[in-house]
Amino acid sequence: MTPTIVITGAASGVGFAAAASLLSKGWKVFALDRDETGLAKLRQASASAGSRLITKVCDVTSPDSVSRTFSDILPAGEPLNALLCSAGVIRIGPVAEMSIEDYDTQFNINTRGPWLCAKAALPALKRTATEQNPAHVIMISSISAIRPKVGSGVYAATKAALSQLTRVLAVECAADQVLVNAIAPSTINTPFISNIRSAGSRVGSFKLSGTSPLGRVTEPEDICAVIEFLLSDGARNITGVTLPVDGGTSAAFIGQSS
Repeated sequence: MTPTIVITGAASGVGFAAAASLLSKGWKVFALDRDETGLAKLRQASASAGSRLITKVCDVTSPDSVSRTFSDILPAGEPLNALLCSAGVIRIGPVAEMSIEDYDTQFNINTRGPWLCAKAALPALKRTATEQNPAHVIMISSISAIRPKVGSGVYAATKAALSQLTRVLAVECAADQVLVNAIAPSTINTPFISNIRSAGSRVGSFKLSGTSPLGRVTEPEDICAVIEFLLSDGARNITGVTLPVDGGTSAAFIGQSS
């Protein structure tokens, strides 16, 4: 049977890359995003997938939008093997100067959105999962959940909350054979980051820290490889973790030589 996954934030970044990669490996993908233009680009890039790619406009912050979308794509009895929550947003600025709108936007998309989507997907995931073939929820957290950065404190708080939801949800879903994990990337090479680099690696108090101890920038493909590992048989005994994919950035501070 063709494995099926729902991916949020599929119009760009990690979500786009993961959708394209899994489609190339034979998965059926329900790609959700608010950005219809980005979804059209995904359809064009993955045209060879044919009917295995279904795109839907969905606002993950809206309970009504999430409920309608999941009811549409997952009618009664429809199997679902995995949910990937990759929709996310960052607003730069000191914690005490963050506007209420920017604060709420980040928590609504980064924390509330994955929670709403997990609630909507879990009945189908539990129905599909077996001990031999567990179902999966994968959250895209951030290394900021482990080591926050000045200038993006609210963003870090949303991702820390997401990682804690992941841990508890994993235990709550364990008896149903649904594995729940999060991935914590360091700064990913995206158009947003390219713009910051063009501005001298700083926007206000937010400053990019450069490459990782391994000397490389995290690419969307690096995250896709970990997603595919977590979906594989090799990860059947892994649940409740937030896995750093950061080239060693969170392992230890690099001190100055004396």
